[in-house]
Amino acid sequence: MLVQHKKINGKGMFYVGIDGNILAEMTYTMPAETKMIIDHTEVDESLAGKSVGMQLLNTAVDYARKNNITIIPLCPFAKAMFDKNPELRDVLA
Repeated sequence: MLVQHKKINGKGMFYVGIDGNILAEMTYTMPAETKMIIDHTEVDESLAGKSVGMQLLNTAVDYARKNNITIIPLCPFAKAMFDKNPELRDVLA
């Protein structure tokens, strides 16, 4: 599944779009150049069971690693995944 990224004025999202519709998204804000706050994750029912939320998070983590950004996971899903997966924690703020 193709995860895309859109960033505008200190805010952004990693998302999956199909036929012009956003079916999954992980939104964030950038309070500083090197800090990302993940604040929301939502996945449409039609994608249930396909690990799309985790794909969104992995894309965000890869982006953070490549850009020397640390992540603050305020979103309950993102926080739970960081708690569950130690290999992601190198980007935690």
